Amino acid sequence: MEKNLRRSGSILLTVLIFFFLGFAMWRSSAESSAAAQVAQSTQFIRTSKTPTPGSPQAPDGAALVVAPPGSQLYMAKRGDGITSVARRYLSQTSYLTSGELAEAIRKSNGEPRTLFLKTGQQVVIPGILDAPIVEKAIPVARDFEVRAVYLTGVMAASDRGLRIIRRWRELGGNAVVFDVKDSDGSINIAFDHPLAGSHRAPIHDLPKFTRFLHSQGMHAIARVAIFRDERLVVTHPELAVKSKRSGQAWRENGKLVWTDPSQPKVQEYDIALAKKAAESGADEIQFDYVRFPAEGDQKDAGFVFQTQHPEWHRTDVITDFLKHAYAELHPTGVLLSLDVFGIMAWQRPVDLAHTGQDIVGMAKYCDVLSPMIYPSHFFGMDGIAHPGDAPEHFIGESMERFEKITQGSGVVIRPWLQAFRWRTKTYSPKYIEVQVLTAKNKGGIGFLFWNASNDYSKPYAAMPEMQVVKGKYFRGDELPGTTHAELTPKSALPTQ
Repeated sequence: MEKNLRRSGSILLTVLIFFFLGFAMWRSSAESSAAAQVAQSTQFIRTSKTPTPGSPQAPDGAALVVAPPGSQLYMAKRGDGITSVARRYLSQTSYLTSGELAEAIRKSNGEPRTLFLKTGQQVVIPGILDAPIVEKAIPVARDFEVRAVYLTGVMAASDRGLRIIRRWRELGGNAVVFDVKDSDGSINIAFDHPLAGSHRAPIHDLPKFTRFLHSQGMHAIARVAIFRDERLVVTHPELAVKSKRSGQAWRENGKLVWTDPSQPKVQEYDIALAKKAAESGADEIQFDYVRFPAEGDQKDAGFVFQTQHPEWHRTDVITDFLKHAYAELHPTGVLLSLDVFGIMAWQRPVDLAHTGQDIVGMAKYCDVLSPMIYPSHFFGMDGIAHPGDAPEHFIGESMERFEKITQGSGVVIRPWLQAFRWRTKTYSPKYIEVQVLTAKNKGGIGFLFWNASNDYSKPYAAMPEMQVVKGKYFRGDELPGTTHAELTPKSALPTQ
């Protein structure tokens, strides 16, 4: 019996030993698995916990990662995340938006599942620039056929804006108009000037942005709203149009928005901003609001030229300004285009007297005229009750008149076309096609689509249809060295 007890005890002891050994192995395996899961959740590039003697170490004891060429190593601090690190490094990289850079950081570091960083984590920052980007304009002839959409400055600097640009390129577009300064006076690029003051620049690096456009085969058109500048007259009311009755800043229908177009300081400011864009890789400078205010109490509006040049008219001021601007910009190799009211094709004396837009005089000092011939804006014209639904008539009539007025000047007529549904019941891809075809058949070279919200769903739908018939709607000019549009992955396309 004692022998049996000893045998039983030995068996029990053996079982217990194997049990504890099994438990220990299971626990070790579980800890290893948990550690692997934690590592997988971060997946940032790491090295051995036992670095070679003398090698530099991270705070947690890991050897420092050697950043690949063109990148930089960052040691995460408390509270850091991929997004905040991307914002911090954006200006030092080739990326245009912090969203783009954040995604690139993720891919360069194993695509972690979390955006949060642990203190001391080593993060590879890709796309580091050796020096600031310097971009030059790509010269083209004034009759280069532009096929463009318009983007606000904020949109152009956003991830959605980049998707719009890529989509437009894919569909056959070859140009983008973007705001450098809009009519509220907001400046969208870095610009050091006494009148500019401190401002937030959505397009934080214009040479970087124009290089991106060029890489996409896009002609870069920098839009500058000239004399309607709410920001400038609010901060510098001495530069505003003056009320003859009160001596204070004049208001257009109660709004303080207009600088004095004949004020030399205003003219110098706008030309300096245009030159800044030209020197940063823009291929074309587009002046908008290059006119006098056309509404409000005109008799009460006082201007500098009325005392300095009493024999001048408003048309003389605008033409003289353009003469100086063209002389400053033309040597940089950029084109100069001017936005003008579509109604100016009718050359009515009242419109000339108010706006100062003498088309014949303006055509001498620019390369391109871009009349805004949106059908919906011709209310009360030619006895048509719903002009927005008569695109063929108003675009055709406008183009014929502009061609006749500018005959022999060599200026190109490249119209702004309607890409919005205001005052029309027939807005559709077909509406887009009718405008493009009519403008081309009446002598226009290229076109610009305007939508204040940057919704180009109808032009998107129209472009493939227009490309089917080669040469019918447009020639298909491309920038030098560019042969076709870059295809964008379907997943990257915008929803509108």
